[in-house]
Amino acid sequence: MSERHLQPLLHDLVGVVHAPTSALGDAAGQIRPHGVQGAFHADARVLSRAELRLDEREPEPLTRGPAGPHGARFVALARWLGDPTPDPTVRVERTRQAGPHGLTEDLVVSSTATGPVRSTVSVDLGCDLAPIELVKSGGSGTPLEAKAGEPGRVQWAAEGLTVTVTGEAATVDATGDRATAPRLSWPVTLAPGESATLRWRLAVTDPKAVVTAAPPGPGWSEPAVRADDRRLVRLLDRSLADLRGLRLAEPAHPEDVFLGAGVPWFLTLFGRDSLWAARMMLPLGTDLAAGTLRVLARRQGARVDPATGEAPGKILHELRRHEFTLDEGLRLPPAYYGTVDATMLWIGLLHDAWRWGLPADQVEPLLPHLEAALGWLGEHADADGDGFVEYIDTTGHGLANQGWKDSGDAVRFRDGRLAAPPIVLAEVQGYAYQAAVNGADLLDAFGRPGADRWRSYADRLATRFRGAFWVDGPYGPQPALALDREKRPVDSLTSNIGHLLGTGLLSDAESAQVAALLSTEAMAGGFGLRTMSTDDAGFSPLSYHCGSIWAHDTAIVLGGLARAGHREAALRLADGLLAAAEAFDYRLPELYGGDDRSTLGRPVPYPAACHPQAWSAASAVLLLQAALGVYPDVPAGRVDLRPLAGEELGALAVNGLRIADTPVNVTVDHSGHPTLTGLPGSLTIPTPRRPTTPTHSPT
Repeated sequence: MSERHLQPLLHDLVGVVHAPTSALGDAAGQIRPHGVQGAFHADARVLSRAELRLDEREPEPLTRGPAGPHGARFVALARWLGDPTPDPTVRVERTRQAGPHGLTEDLVVSSTATGPVRSTVSVDLGCDLAPIELVKSGGSGTPLEAKAGEPGRVQWAAEGLTVTVTGEAATVDATGDRATAPRLSWPVTLAPGESATLRWRLAVTDPKAVVTAAPPGPGWSEPAVRADDRRLVRLLDRSLADLRGLRLAEPAHPEDVFLGAGVPWFLTLFGRDSLWAARMMLPLGTDLAAGTLRVLARRQGARVDPATGEAPGKILHELRRHEFTLDEGLRLPPAYYGTVDATMLWIGLLHDAWRWGLPADQVEPLLPHLEAALGWLGEHADADGDGFVEYIDTTGHGLANQGWKDSGDAVRFRDGRLAAPPIVLAEVQGYAYQAAVNGADLLDAFGRPGADRWRSYADRLATRFRGAFWVDGPYGPQPALALDREKRPVDSLTSNIGHLLGTGLLSDAESAQVAALLSTEAMAGGFGLRTMSTDDAGFSPLSYHCGSIWAHDTAIVLGGLARAGHREAALRLADGLLAAAEAFDYRLPELYGGDDRSTLGRPVPYPAACHPQAWSAASAVLLLQAALGVYPDVPAGRVDLRPLAGEELGALAVNGLRIADTPVNVTVDHSGHPTLTGLPGSLTIPTPRRPTTPTHSPT
């Protein structure tokens, strides 16, 4: 039997990140030369080994925790040293900090022994410069030989990268067998009550990187939050710290900041991920949205190129240093446009940022890109002319599925059969409808022609959708996941339909039915919203897109439910998300298992999930917004308040949201009554009313 190359597990690894640098090690703090462990810079593994020993023995791990937004601290014991008593007397603390161009580790050895302690502390190193896609496929690079230079320094260089490790006051052994496993070592002698601090640093020079570190500072407001449900406060604090580590920029435009998608696989520009994360972050300011919009506008498609998926007006899917190649035949060019939804999401982010107060002098330069994006929607998004937005990979080595559920088996019928492309996804039609209406609003507001065309487009799309997508399901009428090549409805019940909420594509009655469908035990019985119903044959709780739970997916649907007034359904998903956050130490991973809550009492990790991950972390801000119920329309001069917080979720107070670039304070008391202060005089708060929820199903 041939050996299977499996994607390495990383759910129990401890990560630090200061983009574009990240590092993953085990729970003891060791970085071992296997799996996905290592330090990475952009798309390359720059350190594949960093193993700490005292007298050739590994210290025994005791605990670990965060050390600021970019660091982790590990505590261990060296029980063979010190006094021969049941109580340990020699302790080792290892603090790892990521920086934009490398890592720093402080090793503190301390003694409470009654006599002197002598030991030799060492760190064994390795470097393979493996590309991230090789690591993701379960492979590894060949260990490179190190060159010893100045005292305490070793260096590797290949393919334009230079990797340097310096141990302060350390001795370096990089000869013979240690050429590919160089060792830093320090002799240590401790008197009773003394400690010694040792330090080594990793520095990376990478002139060919396509992404670089963002300027210092978070780039958004950091609100002060008080909540009866302390889980929300802890989740927000950890999420904002993680998001600070994911900030990136392009080398030629460091002023325009965006969020890298996630550690370790996707720490680069991803159209869909970066757009959704920026959209979720709007309550904290519009700077991140503006930077993300400009970065993607500069790379907007200009020509038809089947090899890359590029088309005029289309927004990029992902950006890499070189071709991204995986064992299963996937070969993506460095700049890849194989996404069906990023273009509409770009329009949606521009519109929403404008509604939150993005100044006109920042909106106007983007209007030609808006018109180009609408042009793609009208001229290139519907290859067969049936009036729907669809996708198909024509290269044979691109992404077979090009919505957010982009795994090869993501689009399945209720009986488990795979749908054949071209694929017309349900949520993409909602994005298209919303982009057309949002685009029309922007064109009108800035005195540009074409708005009527796009409102007519939206009306026709809604009529076609209503006729083609609604099917009978086990819980009554439901929108299908998609249409297949023969335009047959793919009749599985999935979370995709939740993305239709708030797009305008559904009537009130249809929205109510979608809310009811998503509230069934088959969809909402886990720690959030399952990607596929447990009733469908394709369901598996650890399938990437057919049964797992994604934090961002749950948050998007929760936000749509809350805004539409489906309070109970939204609160159920909010509770699931907060329970999951608590189980994962408030760092929500990319996804986790869709098992019932009763199975283990905690969510099952998905073993290859990114963490931290941008849209999972940003979900905390979307949850906060839904809890407060703050919905601004700065151009219209109003801010609506419809909070989830109150009787069920508890009281909530937030100082430091930003509307129209102005800090505002919002409180919601135990009865659900909201108060907003600090608004500019040009904005008013209409008399709040709780929206009614229709009870009848669509016809």
